[in-house]
Amino acid sequence: MESTLIALVEDKPGVLNRVASLFRRRAFNIESLAVGHTEVPGVSRMTIVVDSDRTDVLKVAQNLHKLVNVIKVDDVTESPTVMRDLALIKVKANADGGSRSEVLQIVETFRARVVDVSLDTLMVEVTGTDEKIDGLVEVLRPYGIVEMVRTGRVAMVRGSNGASKE
Repeated sequence: MESTLIALVEDKPGVLNRVASLFRRRAFNIESLAVGHTEVPGVSRMTIVVDSDRTDVLKVAQNLHKLVNVIKVDDVTESPTVMRDLALIKVKANADGGSRSEVLQIVETFRARVVDVSLDTLMVEVTGTDEKIDGLVEVLRPYGIVEMVRTGRVAMVRGSNGASKE
């Protein structure tokens, strides 16, 4: 099972390194890590996904909170959240072989969009749950995935409760 932590941190050099070092020292495995600015100047938000079957999530949260520059840590695993991942997938799609139209239909079905076209490939952007992206990848795999990148999960608690600076 996966657990999702949200850490608000000061936007200063070395913070990401300290977080990664904590995981390395304690032998915690990070399944996904996404970092970005927040609505508060000088504060960044980390969404960290860990395998809770192999990692004590409570210990991870406690150790994160002890780090310098960490403002707040929330385990949002059991909270009502919106979780999304973004992927760019470059897939083979020859116009003359008919595969291009098939790939375009698949992209439409998954509510993804084409963001780049070349003579023999299409680059697809898809946003959604891990399951949605995994499903699209599996359906596109027979056409030939040339390259793929994923952002990692981001999460936000629904409603007025959230991981805001206190």
